[in-house]
Amino acid sequence: MLMKATFFGHFVAGEDQHEIAPKIRRMRKFGVNAILDYSAEDDVPEGEEQQTGSQTVATPDQKGSDVVGEEKGLKKYNGSNTCATERKKRAISRVYTYYNEASCDKNTQIFLNSIKAVEGATDGTGFAAIKATAICKPQLLLRISEAIERIHVFIERLTGVNDAVNNQQINIDTLKKRFSKAAKADPAFQAWLDDMDSDSAGIINLVPWKSLLNAKKCVRTAFRIPNFPTGDLEKIVPISDDEIQEFKNALDRFHTIFKAAAASNVRVMVDAEQTYLQVAISRVTIEMMKIYNVEKPMVYNTYQCYLKRAFHDLVTDLNQAERQKFYFGAKLVRGAYMEQERQRANSMGYDDPINSTYASTTEMYEKCMDECLWRIKSSKESVSPGRIKVMAATHNEDTVRFVLRRMKEYDIARDEHSVCFGQLYGMCDQISFPLGQSRYSVYKYVPYGPILKVLPYLSRRALENRGVLGGKTDKERKLLRDELWRRIMKRKWSYNPD
Repeated sequence: MLMKATFFGHFVAGEDQHEIAPKIRRMRKFGVNAILDYSAEDDVPEGEEQQTGSQTVATPDQKGSDVVGEEKGLKKYNGSNTCATERKKRAISRVYTYYNEASCDKNTQIFLNSIKAVEGATDGTGFAAIKATAICKPQLLLRISEAIERIHVFIERLTGVNDAVNNQQINIDTLKKRFSKAAKADPAFQAWLDDMDSDSAGIINLVPWKSLLNAKKCVRTAFRIPNFPTGDLEKIVPISDDEIQEFKNALDRFHTIFKAAAASNVRVMVDAEQTYLQVAISRVTIEMMKIYNVEKPMVYNTYQCYLKRAFHDLVTDLNQAERQKFYFGAKLVRGAYMEQERQRANSMGYDDPINSTYASTTEMYEKCMDECLWRIKSSKESVSPGRIKVMAATHNEDTVRFVLRRMKEYDIARDEHSVCFGQLYGMCDQISFPLGQSRYSVYKYVPYGPILKVLPYLSRRALENRGVLGGKTDKERKLLRDELWRRIMKRKWSYNPD
C-alpha cells in the first residue's frame, strides 16, 4: 500500500491491464497516448555465457582452410565469467530469466495480453512494447549476433569495403567470380546461391531470412559461408540441435505477437537491449518489418544513440526499407545500459561501444533524428510518401526543441503523425502534456506489472540515469510544488483540459 501510494504509484500505472485503463483514459484527455510495457528484461545469466568466439573466417589472401587468431570486433561475443562477476556487483534487472521454453511461451502470452489491453484502452492509437529476451534465450541471441557479425567480416574481406551494405555491392556475380571453382563444381554451393534473398538493387543477404522466417530452413544450415580459398561451405558458429528448435520457437513467438497486433491494429515496439544481443534483435525486427509493414508501420525498431554505430545502423536499415519498399518505424532513445556496456568492454578487452561524452550522444541523437526527418520530407515528393515514422523518445527539453524546430524547417506538420514524442510515465510531464495539448503526437511509456517484478526495472532506470537526470528531477519537483501551491491557493484540486 505504501509503495502504491508513493514511488510505485508515481512511475507505474498499475499491476495489470484493468488497473491501468483509467489512467490511460485520463492521459488521453490531454492528448497523450500510451505505450504499454510489462516491464522486465533479462541478460545472459552468470556462468552461462557461451564460448562462441572460437572460430574465425579466412581472408581472401590467406592460404589453408582455417585461420587462427581472433578479430578484435568479435571479442564481445566471447563468454567471460569476469563480466558476469561485474553484473553481480550492481543492481541489474533480473526478471524474464530464461528457465525453459515454457517460460518464453508464458511471456508471449503476457505480451498478447498487453496488445489486447492497448486495443481496449486506447482504441488502436497506442503501442505495445516487447523485449526479445523475454521470448528468446539470451545465449541464443548472443550466438546469432556473433554469426551475423562474422558475416559482416566476411563481406568486408570479400569486397574490401568497410561501409554500408549498399556500398559494398555484394551480389551473386561477386560470389561466383570469387569462388568460380566451387560455383561450377559444387551443387551445394549453387544451392546456397539460389537460396539467397535479393532486392531490386541486386543486393543479397547471405542469410536466407525469408526461408528462415517461413521455417523452410533451419538456423544451422542458414548460417554458412564459403571458406577461402576452397569455397567449401562452413558453419559460422556451432549451433546445437536444441538451439535449432529454440530459434524456430522464438521466430514463431514473434510471428504470433505481430499477427495479433496486426489483427488488433496495435503497433509494436521492439525494445533495444545490450549490444552483444542487439545485432540479432535488430536483424529479426527488420526482417519482420518486411512481412508486417507492407501497408503501414506495425513493427518499430529501437536505436540507442549513445552507441558509436547508431547512425550507421539506422542509415543501413533506412536504405534497406527504401530498396525493399516496406514501411519503416523507428524509436530513437539515448540508451539504458551504459555502465554495464562499459564495464563489460573493459573486462573483456574490446572497444567501448558507447560515445565518450553526453554531448557526443546528444550530437548522435540529433544526427539520427535529422536523417529521419530529412527522409520524411524527401518522401513527400515521391510516389509513396509517409513510409517513415519516427518517435523521439527523450526527456531532454533541448532535444525536443531541436525536433520541433526541424519539423518546422522541413515543413512536417504535427497532424501528419510522421513524428511523435515519447517519455516515461511519471517523468517529464512538463514536456509530454503541453505537446499533447498542442496536438503533437505524444506517448507515455507506461510500465505495469506486479510490484516485486517491476521494482528491479525501476531501480535500474534510476541507477542508469542518476547523474544525467539529477538536475531535471530538481526542476520537476519545483514545478510540482508550484502547481500544488497554486491549486491550494485557488482551491482547485483537479484539472481538466480544454
